[in-house]
Amino acid sequence: MIARGPAARFFHLKPTMTTDTIDAVRVTTKANVYFDGKCVSHSFTQADGTRKSVGVILPATLTFNTGAAEVMECVAGSCEYLLSGATEWVRSEAGQSFNVPAKSSFQIRVADAYHYICHFA
Repeated sequence: MIARGPAARFFHLKPTMTTDTIDAVRVTTKANVYFDGKCVSHSFTQADGTRKSVGVILPATLTFNTGAAEVMECVAGSCEYLLSGATEWVRSEAGQSFNVPAKSSFQIRVADAYHYICHFA
């Protein structure tokens, strides 16, 4: 899928990005719980210092604000997202990802559990 219109400058989909395992990491054992438990994640740091989180979003429509740029990788389930400034919702499924600019926001709409890895810039 190729983005068109104002949203095109913010993201692109990668059809074969599913990550099954992540080796050699330092995991924060206390969960990050947002939106009354609708989103739960665990942060981790790779050996090279790269920060990421892995989590699940349960059925809901939520708005997230970003500090750093993020790549949201779907590892199971699906979602629809709307980037700040965009006018059309875009679907993302397992094996796909989307980019969110730094100091921005996005809405995410989930009908079934959406499992993800958030790659921070």
